Amino acid sequence: MKQKYLDRIVDKELDVALKYSGAVLIVGPKWCGKTRTAEKRAASKIYLEDIDKREQYLKILEIRPSKLLEGKTPRLIDEWQTAPILWDGVRFAVDQRGGAGHFILTGSSVPRDDVTMHTGTGRINRLLMRPMSLFESLESDGSVSLRSLFDGGDIEGTSMLTLDGLAFALIRGGWPASIGEEKTLALRHANDYLNAVVNSDISRVDGVVKSPERVKRLMRSLARNVSSTVRMETILTDVAGGDIDSINSNKTVSTYVNALERIFVIEDLPAWSPNMRSKTALRTSPKRHFVDPSIAAVALKVSPNGLMRDFNTFGLLFESLCIRDLRVYAQANDGDVYHYRDKNDLEADAIIHLRDGRWGAVEIKMGAGAIDDAVKNLTKLREKVDLDEMGEPSFLAVITATEHAYRRNDGVYVVPIGCLRD
Repeated sequence: MKQKYLDRIVDKELDVALKYSGAVLIVGPKWCGKTRTAEKRAASKIYLEDIDKREQYLKILEIRPSKLLEGKTPRLIDEWQTAPILWDGVRFAVDQRGGAGHFILTGSSVPRDDVTMHTGTGRINRLLMRPMSLFESLESDGSVSLRSLFDGGDIEGTSMLTLDGLAFALIRGGWPASIGEEKTLALRHANDYLNAVVNSDISRVDGVVKSPERVKRLMRSLARNVSSTVRMETILTDVAGGDIDSINSNKTVSTYVNALERIFVIEDLPAWSPNMRSKTALRTSPKRHFVDPSIAAVALKVSPNGLMRDFNTFGLLFESLCIRDLRVYAQANDGDVYHYRDKNDLEADAIIHLRDGRWGAVEIKMGAGAIDDAVKNLTKLREKVDLDEMGEPSFLAVITATEHAYRRNDGVYVVPIGCLRD
């Protein structure tokens, strides 16, 4: 029996895309809910990884691929990348039919390098779906929206998410199948996800067999350095286990990292490059993040109780959780998330930059004791940015694991992650 469907923020984005695009491609990590979300809107469906029908589908693909595109619209084609020929078929069908809303494609990986296809520009709209934010999993009450921060004004709200609850939500992750399950079972999903990545998914994406042990080392290294700008050389040393010759080169690790990106396991946070008042040198390295903080937690073998005893690790993973949620909320507002760091190590954990040019800066701090220092950092950043070119920030905010949401006398927002939504 399927679990009750919990509304996703991407639902509205998909509905809009289907009104103006001939086809919509939903991409994202396995188990994040792509198929379930697409099913809610599909009038007909085909599941290319259905083992009972796979042989039948393969025969049709050899003889008449367009046959698989026939059916009521929108027609769902699940895990389309297992039959890449359908991409050009969908593009051609959209051209022939005209109008919008003909197909929904879902995929958990990018096609192999030897697959050459038309980009689909103008016919196929790409929509990224991530694991569930705390608002979608009903653990944030949504009393403060990201949109309201951009619009200005006072805020108020009280988070009911305790530190214990936050630790559990972080380790469990935003995997829909784990939401609402008994706690010991809910915590198994992220572990199963990691095992699938290590033992099969990372090799399937490009057809190159990879050492599960090396993949585990890579995942642990990335997890140890989550929310940081660690260099690839450091990761190389970790993966080699002290024996650089066993890995051969930086290129090998880069191949592994690229494979993880292609199956949407890794989603690094790019650096923001604003116009500055002075010739301030900006750091351009991305911050290391997984698409969900539970992946890092499982790679580190951390439990909810373990986080409560290790607040250094808790803080790094908390930052990664906040970045996951901010990305979900920013996307719904036509925005992207970056980080900022300059040569003097002045940082901002997140910069949300909207397509209309507006921007806001965020520091992420678990406890109330760090809020004042975070505000000082944000104020220094504002003073360095060329406001004539970039415009005033719409807001400065500190995201916390505390209880109360409010606007300080200096105008900086304090927002518990348990209050935030899109």
